[in-house]
Amino acid sequence: MRLALAQADAAAARGDVPVGAVILGSTGDVLSRGGNAREATSDPTAHAELVAIRAAAASLGTWRLTGCTLVVTLEPCTMCAGAVVLARLERVVFGAYDPKAGAAGSIRDVLRDRRLNHHAEVLGGVLEAECSDRLAEWFDVKRRPSVT
Repeated sequence: MRLALAQADAAAARGDVPVGAVILGSTGDVLSRGGNAREATSDPTAHAELVAIRAAAASLGTWRLTGCTLVVTLEPCTMCAGAVVLARLERVVFGAYDPKAGAAGSIRDVLRDRRLNHHAEVLGGVLEAECSDRLAEWFDVKRRPSVT
């Protein structure tokens, strides 16, 4: 999770929401890293998870990320959870829960939905306070009225 937090910090430095992700191979090796890049790339799909999934698939030369683990600082949204299912990731470890858009148990549970063709193991709340604090601080600054 500390590697994902470093990616979140890098995203914040670029002006993006501080969410970071890392994908680990089946032996625990780091396959890819990603941070939110929506603002930097003008791409609405450039969430940290998708950046990391794309990089891991390129690294492995396959879209099937069987046996891999996604570590991300914020509970995946529906789009990202769908990508996890399609990429066949084995597990997802996340930090902060997202009560407004979380699709790993908060408002829906795409990752463990038995109607889908793949299911991921989910572990939430890892370094939750650190992950939540980064997001809260970033949004506090963004929403603070500017003094002119």
